[in-house]
Amino acid sequence: MVPLELVARHGRMMKIFLCGDVMLGRGIDQALPQPCSPVLHEAYMDSATGYLRLAEEANGPIPLPVDLAYVWGTALEELKRAEPDVRIINLETSVTRSDAFEPKGINYRMSPENALCLAAAGIDCCVLANNHVLDAGREGLLDTLSTLWQLHIKSAGAGHNLAQASAPAILEVPGKGRLLVFSFACVTSGTPRRWAARPDAAGVNLLPGLSEASVTAIAHQVAETGRSGDIVIASIHWGPNWGYEIAEDQRWFARELIDRAGVSIVHGHSAHHAKAVEVYKNRLILYGCGDFLNDYEGIKGYEEYRGDLAVMYLATIDVTTRDLRALEIVPLQIRRFQLVRPSRADSDWLQQTLDRESRPLGTTVKPIPDGRFAVSWACAPVGTSC
Repeated sequence: MVPLELVARHGRMMKIFLCGDVMLGRGIDQALPQPCSPVLHEAYMDSATGYLRLAEEANGPIPLPVDLAYVWGTALEELKRAEPDVRIINLETSVTRSDAFEPKGINYRMSPENALCLAAAGIDCCVLANNHVLDAGREGLLDTLSTLWQLHIKSAGAGHNLAQASAPAILEVPGKGRLLVFSFACVTSGTPRRWAARPDAAGVNLLPGLSEASVTAIAHQVAETGRSGDIVIASIHWGPNWGYEIAEDQRWFARELIDRAGVSIVHGHSAHHAKAVEVYKNRLILYGCGDFLNDYEGIKGYEEYRGDLAVMYLATIDVTTRDLRALEIVPLQIRRFQLVRPSRADSDWLQQTLDRESRPLGTTVKPIPDGRFAVSWACAPVGTSC
């Protein structure tokens, strides 16, 4: 790893902001200026305003209605400081006023008007292959795609048909080249198989499995779509909501995408808490980025995983080699539906947890000034893993 202070002097670099699940529906939608109907189809709660009440009971009053930038809180200060070239999130909600709903127990929906909060954070790309983007059915998905298009925000992982759902988002970074973002969902994340896009039907880009055939298909698509010098991200919604274990097939699949498809970053998400970081052959693997925004305050269960602690990942990629040169992690906390700075004790707990989980993969997570973390890794000779 090149020390952070030297990165800027070492050739052309592209800085990319990544995070995990951004769940702006349900309670958060109710807090924003123009919410959908609060009616829910859950056994736990019949109105989204109930999640507002839970959050206020847990952490204090929310100044309703909040403005469109409110939810991002301290993250906006960090984005201004870091000045990433590209900002990518996993948008895990349907953006629609449709009253249709999938009979799956929990449904996330936010209004198209409230989706302006994405623009307030300068989001460039939303990956959509996840287990909530069709919560309001295919009509809701089409509204989501239309809203993002109107906001000039790129998307990947869902579309009007299979060709659109599997196509990458292509982001041009002036003076630095192109970034291709592919988005995939796995059934292990709870994404229903019936949501898979078809040649003649809207849906998500669903992986049939973490298999040799899937790697071959992705490598072929990258070769067909990409140009020499493109930086490629594979964003994958995979695995269960809780637990630090890294499935062997996930690790194998991530490494194969790097080896055979030329992927620079594997952007994994689905777990409600951050998981281990690995750097393989100078390419970044995030096995689970955790929730970045949700309306879970006051909900009991799984407290030991500290799902209230959110993580910003700021990856610096060498444009020439497409390798990772630096990774900075910024810890945040969800309080009253807003991202704030965690206490020193909470920040230390998160750093120590990420370091403990990442060390067996050859990666360390250490504190640096101003409450942030830096990731380090040791590289082996060319031709072997790093």
